[in-house]
Amino acid sequence: MTTTSSLTRCRSSWPRAGVPVSPRHSRSNSPSCRRVCDHRGDRLGRAGTRPAWPSRRRVFEQNACARTERRNVMNAAHEVGDFEQLTSGYRTELLAYCYRMLGSIDEAEDLVQDTYIRAWRYFDRFEGRASVRTWLYKIATSACLTALQTRRRRPLPSGLRAPSEFADVPLAEAEPRIAWLQPAPDTILHATTGDPATVVSLRGTIRLAFIAALQHLSARQRAVLVLRDVLGWPASEVALMLDTSTTAVNSALRRARTQLASIGPIEADLGEPAEPQLQALLDRYVTAFEHADIAGLTTLLRADVELEMPPIPTWFTGRDAVCGFMGNMILTAPGLWHLVPTRANESPALAIYQHGADELYHAYGICTLTLIGGRIARIVVFADAELVTRFDLPEISTWRPTHPA
Repeated sequence: MTTTSSLTRCRSSWPRAGVPVSPRHSRSNSPSCRRVCDHRGDRLGRAGTRPAWPSRRRVFEQNACARTERRNVMNAAHEVGDFEQLTSGYRTELLAYCYRMLGSIDEAEDLVQDTYIRAWRYFDRFEGRASVRTWLYKIATSACLTALQTRRRRPLPSGLRAPSEFADVPLAEAEPRIAWLQPAPDTILHATTGDPATVVSLRGTIRLAFIAALQHLSARQRAVLVLRDVLGWPASEVALMLDTSTTAVNSALRRARTQLASIGPIEADLGEPAEPQLQALLDRYVTAFEHADIAGLTTLLRADVELEMPPIPTWFTGRDAVCGFMGNMILTAPGLWHLVPTRANESPALAIYQHGADELYHAYGICTLTLIGGRIARIVVFADAELVTRFDLPEISTWRPTHPA
């Protein structure tokens, strides 16, 4: 018969779960211990070890880990909501800022996306010493300056060579290797602010001529000029964004203004006609272009009108040269082109579609128009079909001309 003391001694010698039984345990000199161990032999198993049943402590730890994981998921969801709520309202104005810096709507969108990825990555380190807007602009400025270290300025043909005053000059070959300036839809500015007065005050800073002029500045001068003169940031906050002093910011601003003035005058207010007159002029231009009516087109152009067509470096100046070139090379028959009015860089613009062999009209590019005194002073045709979709327009139009090609 097994006594209580022998059971106690035997239990004290029982192995822990998962621990092999030593010879001292398996071959005890105590008969009673052998009997008890033999009695528990089925529970110990053939290997002489206790099955690794989860202990209460282990179960508690597993449940605690599960609860912690659920809390982390919930906290992450709350952080995503907080991040979106705090930062989503600045995406469009950051896009306009990056476009002014880079001159490319494609690259601007990429850098804004990069800005938000960086902001989210370091969101837990944001201490609120500056506003969220200042913090995002600092990240975007850093991204733009880094990108501009490996990029050349984006020109227009007028920034590379002198114009031609004769229509019959041979055209230079297209230069696809040059990163040309790109137009931008007005939506990147209109979505920035709903204040009409602010839209009017910023109008000149988004025009194509101003964006082209900015390309002649160094990256830091460009950033300082845009942040100070265009967006109205205080010098102290610009210094914070650029990790420099207020004195250095003011010095860079003076140099940027001097450089911009040396490039030439930039029209801030072009005196566009009122909306009814503007719409009537655009309708006449579209009709003349689609019907290859050179005479009707001539009445809409200023005597000193300019025509640029990137990626072709050749450009023309003067009404006779522009109309002569169009009549000889572009508007050779009615129905070859279809134009859809839109807006780009706070100016009238037209999406251009070209007639194809399938009897449909395929996207060709975007044409921007600059008006002075009720007439067209500048025409820039960006021969890039992908730009059309940037203006929320289709790649193919089923429009049918009144005079078939």
